[in-house]
Amino acid sequence: MASRILIVDDHAAVRRGLRRLLEESPEWQVVGEAIDGREAVEKTRELSPDLIVMDFLMPNMNGLEASREITKLAHHPPILMLTMYMSRQLVEEARRAGVRGAIHKSETSKVVSGLQALLRRETFFLPAK
Repeated sequence: MASRILIVDDHAAVRRGLRRLLEESPEWQVVGEAIDGREAVEKTRELSPDLIVMDFLMPNMNGLEASREITKLAHHPPILMLTMYMSRQLVEEARRAGVRGAIHKSETSKVVSGLQALLRRETFFLPAK
């Protein structure tokens, strides 16, 4: 059965690109998209995804704030954060917020590897460049 994924990013082009990348494989099913952290929390409640790919910097509620809210839910899937602002400090804040992996947006080819690691209950933090 395919793993159900929620994509969260405020840029439609990024969401489309991630959807295309993930839907190339029968092991992934994109069940929804959200444009900010608030919508991510709502869609997580509504759709019960197995995994979340979440942008860090978004309007209304950023990815860290949304991750903190999502990890309070009874069903809280692992979260892989994508960001243009990778730093050691952000990685530490993300870990504290319940994020299980983080990738710089220039490394989107690593998203599938990151999601596979999260499904194995591993973490996947690529070091800041």
